[in-house]
Amino acid sequence: MGERRAVVTVLGVDRIGIVAAITAVLARHGGNIEDIRMATMGELFTMIALVNLEGLQGDFNSLQAALAASGSELGVQASLQRREIFDAMHRI
Repeated sequence: MGERRAVVTVLGVDRIGIVAAITAVLARHGGNIEDIRMATMGELFTMIALVNLEGLQGDFNSLQAALAASGSELGVQASLQRREIFDAMHRI
């Protein structure tokens, strides 16, 4: 992978442990959070993080699947996109 950054997004009903679980998955796979923003709006929890994958252990798809599985266990949607794809999708 040329670009070694990715964007993690999490969206769902707020509950204890979301940040801990998602960041634990990233740490286990060698991801390093460079920037993170979180907000709650009523019961809605949102998180977006820029993650450096220089130390990625395993492949991108494995990390993507692990984040989705962790999110599913928490009742939230967790996704991972390569930074360049995220940027291209959000250009006007």
